[in-house]
Amino acid sequence: MNEETVSLGQREQKRALVLNQVVAGLATVGEGAPALGLSIRQVKRLKAADQQAGPVRLVHGNRGRSTVWAVPAPVAARIVALAQGPYAGVNQQHLTELLAEREGICLSRSTVRRLLGGAGLTAPRPRRPVRAHRRRERRAKFGMLLQADGSRHHWLGLDGPERTLIGMIDDATGTVVGAVFRAQEDGIGDLLVLEQIVRQRGIPQALSVDRHGIVQVNHRTPLTLAEELAGGRAPTQVGRVLGELGIAHIAAHSPQAKGRVERLWGTLQDRLVAELALAGVTTLAEANRCLADYLPRHNARFAVPAADPGLAELAVPATLDLAQVFCFKHTRVVRPDNTISFAGQPLQLLATPERQNWVKARVELHERLDGRQVVVYQGQVIPCRPAPQDAPTRRAQAGTAGATPAPLPTPIRATSSPSRAPAASHPWRQYRGVTKSQNS
Repeated sequence: MNEETVSLGQREQKRALVLNQVVAGLATVGEGAPALGLSIRQVKRLKAADQQAGPVRLVHGNRGRSTVWAVPAPVAARIVALAQGPYAGVNQQHLTELLAEREGICLSRSTVRRLLGGAGLTAPRPRRPVRAHRRRERRAKFGMLLQADGSRHHWLGLDGPERTLIGMIDDATGTVVGAVFRAQEDGIGDLLVLEQIVRQRGIPQALSVDRHGIVQVNHRTPLTLAEELAGGRAPTQVGRVLGELGIAHIAAHSPQAKGRVERLWGTLQDRLVAELALAGVTTLAEANRCLADYLPRHNARFAVPAADPGLAELAVPATLDLAQVFCFKHTRVVRPDNTISFAGQPLQLLATPERQNWVKARVELHERLDGRQVVVYQGQVIPCRPAPQDAPTRRAQAGTAGATPAPLPTPIRATSSPSRAPAASHPWRQYRGVTKSQNS
Protein backbone atom coordinates (compact mmCIF):
# COMPACT_ATOMS: atom_id res chain seq x y z
CA MET A 1 0.00 0.00 0.00
CA ASN A 2 1.40 3.41 -0.94
CA GLU A 3 1.22 5.57 2.17
CA GLU A 4 1.74 8.83 0.27
CA THR A 5 -1.27 8.38 -2.04
CA VAL A 6 -3.63 6.63 0.37
CA SER A 7 -7.12 8.13 0.55
CA LEU A 8 -9.10 8.32 3.74
CA GLY A 9 -12.75 7.48 3.86
CA GLN A 10 -15.33 9.43 5.81
CA ARG A 11 -14.82 7.32 8.93
CA GLU A 12 -11.01 7.64 8.75
CA GLN A 13 -11.26 11.40 8.25
CA LYS A 14 -13.41 11.74 11.36
CA ARG A 15 -10.94 9.67 13.37
CA ALA A 16 -8.02 11.76 12.13
CA LEU A 17 -9.81 14.99 13.10
CA VAL A 18 -10.62 13.83 16.62
CA LEU A 19 -7.13 12.37 17.15
CA ASN A 20 -5.52 15.60 16.02
CA GLN A 21 -7.54 17.44 18.67
CA VAL A 22 -6.50 14.88 21.28
CA VAL A 23 -2.81 15.14 20.28
CA ALA A 24 -3.00 18.97 20.31
CA GLY A 25 -4.49 18.92 23.79
CA LEU A 26 -7.81 20.38 22.70
CA ALA A 27 -9.68 17.27 23.90
CA THR A 28 -8.99 14.40 26.20
CA VAL A 29 -9.03 10.72 25.37
CA GLY A 30 -12.16 10.30 27.47
CA GLU A 31 -13.92 12.99 25.42
CA GLY A 32 -12.79 11.57 22.07
CA ALA A 33 -13.92 8.02 22.76
CA PRO A 34 -17.71 8.78 22.77
CA ALA A 35 -17.32 10.96 19.69
CA LEU A 36 -15.78 8.07 17.75
CA GLY A 37 -17.97 5.38 19.27
CA LEU A 38 -14.87 3.54 20.56
CA SER A 39 -13.51 2.55 23.92
CA ILE A 40 -10.83 4.59 25.68
CA ARG A 41 -8.36 1.75 25.19
CA GLN A 42 -8.98 1.70 21.42
CA VAL A 43 -8.59 5.51 21.18
CA LYS A 44 -5.22 5.26 22.97
CA ARG A 45 -4.10 2.61 20.46
CA LEU A 46 -5.17 4.80 17.52
CA LYS A 47 -3.44 7.83 19.05
CA ALA A 48 -0.17 5.90 19.41
CA ALA A 49 -0.42 4.59 15.83
CA ASP A 50 -1.14 8.08 14.51
CA GLN A 51 1.85 9.56 16.32
CA GLN A 52 4.09 6.76 15.05
CA ALA A 53 3.14 6.50 11.34
CA GLY A 54 0.66 9.24 10.66
CA PRO A 55 -2.94 9.03 9.37
CA VAL A 56 -2.07 6.06 7.15
CA ARG A 57 -2.33 3.83 10.21
CA LEU A 58 -6.01 4.71 10.44
CA VAL A 59 -6.75 2.79 7.23
CA HIS A 60 -7.78 -0.85 7.70
CA GLY A 61 -4.99 -3.26 6.87
CA ASN A 62 -7.17 -5.38 4.55
CA ARG A 63 -7.91 -2.50 2.19
CA GLY A 64 -7.01 -3.48 -1.34
CA ARG A 65 -6.84 -7.18 -0.55
CA SER A 66 -9.32 -9.73 -1.81
CA THR A 67 -11.31 -11.49 0.89
CA VAL A 68 -10.58 -15.13 1.57
CA TRP A 69 -14.32 -15.80 1.23
CA ALA A 70 -14.49 -14.50 -2.33
CA VAL A 71 -15.87 -16.95 -4.91
CA PRO A 72 -13.14 -17.85 -7.40
CA ALA A 73 -13.72 -16.45 -10.86
CA PRO A 74 -13.92 -19.91 -12.55
CA VAL A 75 -16.57 -21.05 -10.05
CA ALA A 76 -18.57 -17.85 -10.53
CA ALA A 77 -18.42 -18.26 -14.32
CA ARG A 78 -19.58 -21.87 -14.01
CA ILE A 79 -22.55 -20.87 -11.85
CA VAL A 80 -23.61 -18.27 -14.41
CA ALA A 81 -23.23 -20.80 -17.24
CA LEU A 82 -25.33 -23.39 -15.37
CA ALA A 83 -28.02 -20.80 -14.65
CA GLN A 84 -28.19 -19.94 -18.34
CA GLY A 85 -27.96 -23.55 -19.55
CA PRO A 86 -29.26 -26.71 -17.83
CA TYR A 87 -30.81 -24.83 -14.90
CA ALA A 88 -32.43 -22.08 -16.92
CA GLY A 89 -35.73 -20.98 -15.39
CA VAL A 90 -34.95 -22.42 -11.93
CA ASN A 91 -35.55 -19.99 -9.06
CA GLN A 92 -32.53 -18.81 -7.08
CA GLN A 93 -33.27 -20.80 -3.91
CA HIS A 94 -33.83 -24.00 -5.88
CA LEU A 95 -30.69 -23.27 -7.93
CA THR A 96 -28.68 -22.95 -4.71
CA GLU A 97 -29.90 -26.38 -3.56
CA LEU A 98 -29.25 -27.98 -6.96
CA LEU A 99 -25.71 -26.60 -7.03
CA ALA A 100 -25.04 -28.24 -3.66
CA GLU A 101 -26.74 -31.56 -4.53
CA ARG A 102 -25.54 -32.10 -8.09
CA GLU A 103 -22.54 -29.86 -8.67
CA GLY A 104 -20.85 -29.88 -5.26
CA ILE A 105 -20.92 -26.05 -5.08
CA CYS A 106 -22.06 -25.08 -1.58
CA LEU A 107 -22.90 -21.38 -1.42
CA SER A 108 -25.54 -19.28 0.28
CA ARG A 109 -28.58 -18.02 -1.56
CA SER A 110 -27.43 -14.41 -1.17
CA THR A 111 -24.07 -15.24 -2.78
CA VAL A 112 -25.74 -16.98 -5.71
CA ARG A 113 -28.16 -14.09 -6.06
CA ARG A 114 -25.26 -11.58 -6.07
CA LEU A 115 -23.34 -13.54 -8.73
CA LEU A 116 -26.38 -13.85 -10.96
CA GLY A 117 -27.26 -10.20 -10.49
CA GLY A 118 -23.72 -9.21 -11.48
CA ALA A 119 -24.20 -11.17 -14.71
CA GLY A 120 -27.54 -9.49 -15.41
CA LEU A 121 -29.68 -12.55 -14.53
CA THR A 122 -32.75 -11.71 -12.49
CA ALA A 123 -35.14 -14.05 -10.70
CA PRO A 124 -37.41 -15.92 -13.18
CA ARG A 125 -40.44 -15.37 -10.99
CA PRO A 126 -40.49 -12.28 -8.76
CA ARG A 127 -41.95 -12.66 -5.32
CA ARG A 128 -45.47 -11.39 -4.92
CA PRO A 129 -46.27 -9.26 -1.91
CA VAL A 130 -47.95 -11.17 0.90
CA ARG A 131 -51.62 -10.33 1.20
CA ALA A 132 -53.05 -9.51 4.60
CA HIS A 133 -54.55 -12.61 6.18
CA ARG A 134 -54.86 -14.45 9.46
CA ARG A 135 -53.04 -17.70 9.99
CA ARG A 136 -55.13 -20.76 10.73
CA GLU A 137 -53.99 -23.05 13.49
CA ARG A 138 -52.63 -26.34 12.18
CA ARG A 139 -54.02 -29.64 13.39
CA ALA A 140 -52.07 -30.95 16.34
CA LYS A 141 -51.19 -34.47 15.16
CA PHE A 142 -50.07 -36.06 11.95
CA GLY A 143 -53.00 -37.74 10.19
CA MET A 144 -55.81 -35.72 11.73
CA LEU A 145 -56.55 -33.93 8.44
CA LEU A 146 -55.39 -34.38 4.86
CA GLN A 147 -56.02 -31.79 2.16
CA ALA A 148 -56.47 -33.12 -1.38
CA ASP A 149 -56.62 -31.42 -4.75
CA GLY A 150 -55.58 -31.74 -8.39
CA SER A 151 -53.50 -29.34 -10.46
CA ARG A 152 -53.69 -29.30 -14.26
CA HIS A 153 -50.48 -27.90 -15.70
CA HIS A 154 -47.83 -28.36 -18.40
CA TRP A 155 -45.82 -30.60 -16.07
CA LEU A 156 -43.79 -32.21 -18.87
CA GLY A 157 -42.93 -28.98 -20.64
CA LEU A 158 -44.76 -26.27 -22.52
CA ASP A 159 -44.56 -28.29 -25.75
CA GLY A 160 -46.45 -31.24 -24.28
CA PRO A 161 -50.13 -31.55 -23.32
CA GLU A 162 -51.46 -30.56 -19.93
CA ARG A 163 -51.49 -33.28 -17.29
CA THR A 164 -53.04 -33.44 -13.83
CA LEU A 165 -51.11 -34.01 -10.62
CA ILE A 166 -53.34 -35.31 -7.81
CA GLY A 167 -51.83 -34.92 -4.35
CA MET A 168 -52.65 -35.00 -0.66
CA ILE A 169 -50.80 -33.07 2.05
CA ASP A 170 -50.91 -33.43 5.82
CA ASP A 171 -52.24 -30.34 7.56
CA ALA A 172 -50.19 -30.70 10.75
CA THR A 173 -46.74 -31.04 9.15
CA GLY A 174 -47.09 -29.99 5.52
CA THR A 175 -45.83 -33.41 4.41
CA VAL A 176 -46.91 -34.52 0.94
CA VAL A 177 -48.15 -38.00 1.84
CA GLY A 178 -49.11 -39.11 -1.65
CA ALA A 179 -49.34 -37.95 -5.26
CA VAL A 180 -49.81 -39.38 -8.73
CA PHE A 181 -49.80 -38.04 -12.29
CA ARG A 182 -52.92 -38.66 -14.36
CA ALA A 183 -54.08 -37.58 -17.78
CA GLN A 184 -56.98 -35.82 -16.06
CA GLU A 185 -58.49 -35.56 -12.60
CA ASP A 186 -60.64 -38.62 -12.00
CA GLY A 187 -61.82 -40.96 -9.29
CA ILE A 188 -59.15 -43.55 -10.08
CA GLY A 189 -56.42 -41.02 -9.33
CA ASP A 190 -57.97 -40.09 -5.98
CA LEU A 191 -58.31 -43.74 -4.99
CA LEU A 192 -54.73 -44.54 -6.08
CA VAL A 193 -53.33 -41.79 -3.85
CA LEU A 194 -55.59 -42.67 -0.91
CA GLU A 195 -54.76 -46.39 -1.21
CA GLN A 196 -51.06 -45.55 -1.23
CA ILE A 197 -51.47 -43.55 1.99
CA VAL A 198 -53.61 -46.16 3.78
CA ARG A 199 -51.29 -49.05 2.93
CA GLN A 200 -48.10 -47.19 3.91
CA ARG A 201 -49.24 -45.09 6.88
CA GLY A 202 -52.75 -45.93 8.03
CA ILE A 203 -56.26 -44.48 7.85
CA PRO A 204 -56.43 -40.68 8.32
CA GLN A 205 -59.21 -39.15 10.34
CA ALA A 206 -60.52 -36.58 7.83
CA LEU A 207 -60.06 -35.51 4.23
CA SER A 208 -60.68 -31.96 3.01
CA VAL A 209 -61.46 -31.55 -0.71
CA ASP A 210 -63.38 -29.11 -2.85
CA ARG A 211 -66.96 -29.76 -3.90
CA HIS A 212 -65.97 -31.78 -6.94
CA GLY A 213 -68.45 -34.25 -8.38
CA ILE A 214 -65.88 -37.01 -7.98
CA VAL A 215 -66.30 -37.00 -4.21
CA GLN A 216 -69.87 -35.81 -3.68
CA VAL A 217 -73.08 -35.54 -5.69
CA ASN A 218 -73.88 -31.88 -6.32
CA HIS A 219 -76.94 -31.96 -8.62
CA ARG A 220 -80.23 -30.65 -7.30
CA THR A 221 -82.60 -33.11 -8.90
CA PRO A 222 -85.26 -34.64 -6.63
CA LEU A 223 -84.36 -37.79 -4.78
CA THR A 224 -85.46 -41.09 -6.22
CA LEU A 225 -87.62 -43.49 -4.23
CA ALA A 226 -84.63 -45.71 -3.47
CA GLU A 227 -82.62 -42.69 -2.28
CA GLU A 228 -85.49 -41.53 -0.08
CA LEU A 229 -85.72 -44.97 1.50
CA ALA A 230 -81.95 -44.98 2.01
CA GLY A 231 -82.09 -41.56 3.67
CA GLY A 232 -80.07 -39.60 1.10
CA ARG A 233 -78.36 -39.67 -2.23
CA ALA A 234 -76.20 -42.60 -3.19
CA PRO A 235 -72.53 -41.64 -2.67
CA THR A 236 -69.98 -41.51 -5.43
CA GLN A 237 -67.34 -44.22 -5.66
CA VAL A 238 -64.79 -42.08 -3.78
CA GLY A 239 -67.41 -41.06 -1.23
CA ARG A 240 -68.27 -44.71 -0.67
CA VAL A 241 -64.60 -45.55 0.01
CA LEU A 242 -64.38 -42.72 2.54
CA GLY A 243 -67.48 -44.05 4.28
CA GLU A 244 -66.22 -47.64 4.40
CA LEU A 245 -62.90 -46.51 5.91
CA GLY A 246 -64.54 -44.12 8.38
CA ILE A 247 -62.78 -41.04 6.98
CA ALA A 248 -64.70 -37.82 7.58
CA HIS A 249 -65.32 -35.76 4.43
CA ILE A 250 -64.90 -31.99 4.78
CA ALA A 251 -66.10 -30.04 1.72
CA ALA A 252 -64.14 -26.82 1.21
CA HIS A 253 -66.24 -23.93 -0.11
CA SER A 254 -63.26 -21.85 -1.29
CA PRO A 255 -59.59 -22.36 -2.27
CA GLN A 256 -58.54 -20.49 0.86
CA ALA A 257 -60.22 -23.16 3.00
CA LYS A 258 -57.58 -25.63 1.82
CA GLY A 259 -54.80 -23.13 1.26
CA ARG A 260 -52.02 -25.52 2.28
CA VAL A 261 -52.50 -27.77 -0.74
CA GLU A 262 -53.19 -24.76 -2.99
CA ARG A 263 -49.82 -23.23 -2.06
CA LEU A 264 -48.22 -26.61 -2.67
CA TRP A 265 -49.04 -26.34 -6.37
CA GLY A 266 -47.12 -23.07 -6.65
CA THR A 267 -44.03 -24.74 -5.21
CA LEU A 268 -44.32 -27.88 -7.32
CA GLN A 269 -45.04 -26.00 -10.54
CA ASP A 270 -41.77 -24.19 -9.94
CA ARG A 271 -39.51 -26.94 -8.59
CA LEU A 272 -41.00 -30.20 -9.86
CA VAL A 273 -41.25 -28.98 -13.45
CA ALA A 274 -37.52 -28.22 -13.36
CA GLU A 275 -36.76 -31.63 -11.83
CA LEU A 276 -38.77 -33.44 -14.52
CA ALA A 277 -37.04 -31.46 -17.26
CA LEU A 278 -33.58 -32.23 -15.84
CA ALA A 279 -34.49 -35.94 -15.72
CA GLY A 280 -35.68 -35.89 -19.35
CA VAL A 281 -39.16 -37.17 -18.46
CA THR A 282 -41.59 -37.42 -21.38
CA THR A 283 -44.28 -39.92 -20.26
CA LEU A 284 -46.63 -40.25 -17.30
CA ALA A 285 -44.98 -43.50 -16.18
CA GLU A 286 -41.58 -41.80 -16.05
CA ALA A 287 -43.11 -38.80 -14.30
CA ASN A 288 -44.57 -41.00 -11.54
CA ARG A 289 -41.19 -42.69 -10.99
CA CYS A 290 -39.44 -39.32 -10.80
CA LEU A 291 -42.18 -38.07 -8.45
CA ALA A 292 -41.50 -40.96 -6.04
CA ASP A 293 -37.82 -39.94 -5.90
CA TYR A 294 -38.58 -36.23 -5.51
CA LEU A 295 -41.19 -36.27 -2.72
CA PRO A 296 -38.80 -37.41 0.08
CA ARG A 297 -36.44 -34.53 -0.76
CA HIS A 298 -39.37 -32.12 -0.93
CA ASN A 299 -40.67 -33.20 2.48
CA ALA A 300 -37.19 -32.95 4.02
CA ARG A 301 -36.98 -29.37 2.76
CA PHE A 302 -40.47 -28.02 3.51
CA ALA A 303 -42.11 -30.22 6.20
CA VAL A 304 -42.38 -28.92 9.77
CA PRO A 305 -42.73 -30.88 13.03
CA ALA A 306 -46.22 -31.31 14.40
CA ALA A 307 -47.27 -29.66 17.64
CA ASP A 308 -47.99 -33.11 19.08
CA PRO A 309 -45.49 -35.83 18.10
CA GLY A 310 -48.16 -38.53 18.29
CA LEU A 311 -49.95 -40.02 15.30
CA ALA A 312 -53.69 -39.73 14.75
CA GLU A 313 -53.87 -42.30 11.96
CA LEU A 314 -55.75 -45.53 12.60
CA ALA A 315 -54.30 -48.95 11.86
CA VAL A 316 -55.97 -50.98 9.13
CA PRO A 317 -58.04 -53.82 10.67
CA ALA A 318 -56.68 -57.25 9.88
CA THR A 319 -60.11 -58.40 8.68
CA LEU A 320 -60.43 -55.55 6.16
CA ASP A 321 -59.59 -56.48 2.59
CA LEU A 322 -58.35 -53.23 1.04
CA ALA A 323 -58.65 -54.71 -2.45
CA GLN A 324 -62.44 -54.89 -1.98
CA VAL A 325 -62.51 -51.31 -0.67
CA PHE A 326 -60.38 -49.50 -3.25
CA CYS A 327 -62.38 -50.39 -6.33
CA PHE A 328 -65.43 -49.31 -8.28
CA LYS A 329 -68.51 -51.29 -7.28
CA HIS A 330 -71.45 -51.83 -9.63
CA THR A 331 -74.62 -53.73 -8.70
CA ARG A 332 -76.00 -56.23 -11.20
CA VAL A 333 -78.84 -58.79 -11.24
CA VAL A 334 -77.88 -62.16 -12.74
CA ARG A 335 -79.80 -63.00 -15.90
CA PRO A 336 -81.47 -66.38 -16.61
CA ASP A 337 -78.37 -67.61 -18.45
CA ASN A 338 -76.18 -66.92 -15.37
CA THR A 339 -74.52 -63.90 -16.97
CA ILE A 340 -74.14 -60.24 -16.14
CA SER A 341 -73.07 -57.43 -18.40
CA PHE A 342 -70.60 -54.61 -17.82
CA ALA A 343 -69.51 -52.05 -20.40
CA GLY A 344 -71.20 -54.14 -23.10
CA GLN A 345 -69.20 -57.27 -22.26
CA PRO A 346 -71.03 -60.32 -20.80
CA LEU A 347 -69.51 -62.30 -17.92
CA GLN A 348 -70.45 -65.92 -17.28
CA LEU A 349 -70.81 -66.78 -13.57
CA LEU A 350 -69.56 -70.25 -12.73
CA ALA A 351 -70.95 -72.70 -10.19
CA THR A 352 -69.40 -73.18 -6.77
CA PRO A 353 -69.72 -76.05 -4.27
CA GLU A 354 -72.09 -73.91 -2.23
CA ARG A 355 -74.30 -72.77 -5.10
CA GLN A 356 -74.84 -74.04 -8.62
CA ASN A 357 -77.16 -71.35 -9.92
CA TRP A 358 -76.94 -67.54 -9.57
CA VAL A 359 -80.08 -66.55 -11.49
CA LYS A 360 -81.80 -63.40 -10.09
CA ALA A 361 -79.06 -62.96 -7.46
CA ARG A 362 -78.04 -59.34 -6.79
CA VAL A 363 -74.24 -59.32 -7.08
CA GLU A 364 -71.52 -56.66 -7.09
CA LEU A 365 -69.04 -56.25 -9.91
CA HIS A 366 -65.79 -54.88 -8.50
CA GLU A 367 -63.68 -53.00 -11.01
CA ARG A 368 -60.22 -53.05 -9.43
CA LEU A 369 -57.73 -50.22 -9.90
CA ASP A 370 -55.40 -52.58 -11.79
CA GLY A 371 -58.12 -53.26 -14.39
CA ARG A 372 -59.31 -56.66 -13.12
CA GLN A 373 -63.01 -57.43 -12.73
CA VAL A 374 -64.24 -59.48 -9.76
CA VAL A 375 -67.82 -60.56 -9.02
CA VAL A 376 -68.77 -60.66 -5.33
CA TYR A 377 -71.93 -62.00 -3.69
CA GLN A 378 -72.38 -61.35 0.06
CA GLY A 379 -68.62 -61.07 0.54
CA GLN A 380 -67.88 -64.22 -1.46
CA VAL A 381 -65.94 -64.01 -4.72
CA ILE A 382 -67.74 -65.80 -7.54
CA PRO A 383 -65.58 -67.34 -10.25
CA CYS A 384 -66.39 -65.97 -13.68
CA ARG A 385 -65.10 -65.82 -17.21
CA PRO A 386 -66.03 -63.98 -20.43
CA ALA A 387 -69.32 -65.35 -21.68
CA PRO A 388 -69.75 -66.67 -25.23
CA GLN A 389 -71.30 -64.11 -27.51
CA ASP A 390 -74.89 -64.54 -28.54
CA ALA A 391 -76.04 -64.68 -32.15
CA PRO A 392 -77.18 -61.03 -32.49
CA THR A 393 -73.85 -59.80 -31.17
CA ARG A 394 -71.87 -62.02 -33.52
CA ARG A 395 -73.97 -60.89 -36.49
CA ALA A 396 -73.47 -57.25 -35.52
CA GLN A 397 -69.71 -57.75 -35.23
CA ALA A 398 -69.61 -59.54 -38.55
CA GLY A 399 -71.42 -56.62 -40.15
CA THR A 400 -69.08 -54.04 -38.67
CA ALA A 401 -66.06 -56.13 -39.67
CA GLY A 402 -66.81 -55.51 -43.36
CA ALA A 403 -68.46 -58.80 -44.27
CA THR A 404 -70.51 -58.44 -47.46
CA PRO A 405 -74.00 -59.90 -47.02
CA ALA A 406 -75.46 -62.16 -49.73
CA PRO A 407 -77.38 -60.17 -52.36
CA LEU A 408 -81.15 -60.40 -52.05
CA PRO A 409 -83.15 -61.70 -55.08
CA THR A 410 -84.64 -59.06 -57.30
CA PRO A 411 -88.33 -58.67 -56.44
CA ILE A 412 -90.83 -59.63 -59.20
CA ARG A 413 -92.97 -56.69 -60.13
CA ALA A 414 -96.54 -57.21 -61.37
CA THR A 415 -97.01 -56.12 -65.01
CA SER A 416 -99.94 -53.78 -65.56
CA SER A 417 -102.39 -54.56 -68.40
CA PRO A 418 -102.90 -51.94 -71.12
CA SER A 419 -105.72 -49.52 -70.41
CA ARG A 420 -108.96 -49.95 -72.45
CA ALA A 421 -112.46 -48.49 -72.34
CA PRO A 422 -115.22 -50.68 -70.85
CA ALA A 423 -117.79 -52.15 -73.24
CA ALA A 424 -121.27 -50.73 -73.59
CA SER A 425 -122.71 -53.77 -71.84
CA HIS A 426 -120.41 -53.31 -68.82
CA PRO A 427 -122.36 -53.01 -65.53
CA TRP A 428 -120.54 -49.83 -64.75
CA ARG A 429 -121.86 -48.17 -67.90
CA GLN A 430 -125.35 -49.40 -67.14
CA TYR A 431 -125.09 -48.00 -63.62
CA ARG A 432 -123.87 -44.68 -64.88
CA GLY A 433 -126.73 -44.48 -67.40
CA VAL A 434 -129.45 -45.21 -64.79
CA THR A 435 -127.99 -42.62 -62.44
CA LYS A 436 -127.97 -39.88 -65.07
CA SER A 437 -131.59 -40.54 -66.15
CA GLN A 438 -132.82 -40.43 -62.59
CA ASN A 439 -131.00 -37.18 -61.87
CA SER A 440 -132.45 -35.53 -64.90
